[in-house]
Amino acid sequence: MTSATNRVRWTSADLDLFPDDGKRYEIIDGELIVTRAPRWSHQEVTGRIFAALDSWCQDTDLGRAAINPGIIFTDEDNVIPDVVWASNERLEALMDEAEHLTGAPELVVEVLSLGKKDEQRDRQLKLKLYSQQGVQEYWIVDNTLQQVQVYRRDQAVLTLAMTLQASDSLTSHLLPDFSCPLMRIFGRR
Repeated sequence: MTSATNRVRWTSADLDLFPDDGKRYEIIDGELIVTRAPRWSHQEVTGRIFAALDSWCQDTDLGRAAINPGIIFTDEDNVIPDVVWASNERLEALMDEAEHLTGAPELVVEVLSLGKKDEQRDRQLKLKLYSQQGVQEYWIVDNTLQQVQVYRRDQAVLTLAMTLQASDSLTSHLLPDFSCPLMRIFGRR
């Protein structure tokens, strides 16, 4: 029997030793999480969300969006969300020399991958991490159900604010005048 105090605690330094083999290596609370490259439909939805945010950014110049940026919250919390958005002011304060984020952007988006373990990671572990680290808004995108759960910071915790369906439009108080019909995100089936 192994006690929790004897478990291996992975750190950001360990990630530098892994091969560049197309897998995604993340650390949450010292636990190593290895996932395969996302499916085609996952990447399509991720790209469409980024495109909508990036277009809004180009029009407003209020911030920047990125696909799969590394976020190094701590030595034991190092993740790669699908899409993030940060205001210009916040981005300047968060970016390190290697162009990794070292703290919470205002908005994080995760597109669910198929598989109970992957879904549980995004709905529980990452929700908790993003809440603890100060993310203001977290979108969990379910391509299978064609819905988006929007979590917003309520005092010190991210709480479910709404669940949007494919017929709805995605908006955010963080992004003035941003509106994206979810049908555009989910595309044709």
